[in-house]
Amino acid sequence: MNEQFSLEGHGFIPLHNLLKVLGWCDSGAMAKMVIDDGLVQVNGEIEVRKRCKIVAGQCVSFNGQEVEVTE
Repeated sequence: MNEQFSLEGHGFIPLHNLLKVLGWCDSGAMAKMVIDDGLVQVNGEIEVRKRCKIVAGQCVSFNGQEVEVTE
């Protein structure tokens, strides 16, 4: 596991927002594009829903990077 991301009391974060907040994508538009292209995985499965709700305990990976989402 490369890094962790805390939801800081929020129930979830939309997938495209997470990619942007982590700095993995320069913009929300870029994040949506890489998700559309099937380049992002959630718990090892390709995820194409841009607004997929990412919750604590899930792992997101993209472009050789991986993050574990915590509460």
